[in-house]
Amino acid sequence: MDVRDLDTPALVVDLERLEANIAAMATQCREAAVRLRPHTKTHKIPAIARLQLDAGARGITCAKLGEAEVMADAGVDDILLAFPVLGPAKLERLRRLRERARVIVSLDDLVVAEGLAALGRRSGEPVEVYVEVDTGLHRMGRAPGEDTAELVERVAELAGLRVTGLLSHAGHAYGVRDPAERARLVDAEIEALTETRRRCAERGVTLDELSVGSTPSVSAELSSGAVTEVRPGTYVFNDSTMIDHHVATERQCAAHVLATVVSRPARDRFVIDAGTKALAADDQGHRGWMRVAGRPDLTMTFLNEEHGVGSLDPAGPGLALGDLLWCIPHHVCPVFNLFDRAFFVRDDLVVDVVPIAGRGRSQ
Repeated sequence: MDVRDLDTPALVVDLERLEANIAAMATQCREAAVRLRPHTKTHKIPAIARLQLDAGARGITCAKLGEAEVMADAGVDDILLAFPVLGPAKLERLRRLRERARVIVSLDDLVVAEGLAALGRRSGEPVEVYVEVDTGLHRMGRAPGEDTAELVERVAELAGLRVTGLLSHAGHAYGVRDPAERARLVDAEIEALTETRRRCAERGVTLDELSVGSTPSVSAELSSGAVTEVRPGTYVFNDSTMIDHHVATERQCAAHVLATVVSRPARDRFVIDAGTKALAADDQGHRGWMRVAGRPDLTMTFLNEEHGVGSLDPAGPGLALGDLLWCIPHHVCPVFNLFDRAFFVRDDLVVDVVPIAGRGRSQ
């Protein structure tokens, strides 16, 4: 089937670009002697996780238990759950998950650690944990240095746990477009982690792993010589944000929402059949927010649920009802949570239709 014959809006994955992105990141990590543990929240598709593992990834990262369960169902047996597990229901699910896979859990609170420790004692197999450090995002994690070292010491005292590393997420790198400034941000992240590990050692807790992850920051993190594991996710497809951050080009974007022009209500305006239900609603309207591949004369203006509204340069090649546009999402991760399936394409031919098995697994 020719990709242009798909009913729209359709989520399309270019396999050649996907494979190139996977291979490039695997090579970067191999050359830096750093373990690659990609975050699967970007694609939520076991078949893509398998491509990443076959290329050299040593395990995967998931955000939620539901996503991890999907991956374990598909045979993935080394999973970092980068989210606290709290409460009896989730602890029971984690118990069952650990029967099928090695599972590391991140945490930033003693209450979470106590629940995991009880699970470890009941199972007879300690739960492996990373302690999260706030290196600037101000989302989760205690401050680096003594605050985190104190928590690590207390967690390490709990029978049923094994504390093996520190974890951080440089999500604040998404707010930095200048590569030099981003490198300084990563330097600060690495310094915070290494100093925290030193403070932990002074308290008698030796930590082998420093796990970091963010596609915009990963190159600088790999060159630091300090980290043992990286967890990028978006790199597998890339998106308009990665283009705007100068870490990808349009030719490296492997995922598009194929949309149809359904209205030309004014000379300088067009409407497509893909709105927030297909392209997500993140950060509409700012510079580099969303792109139409190969059409720099088109600018997406805003999205409603069903409508995507854009403007066009009158000096451009024009646009007619029925024209197909290849939309590069602003943030590709939530887009994959909006579709039931993705069309895998090679040389403009649909070669596979793949369920997005992890979509909607928010628990």
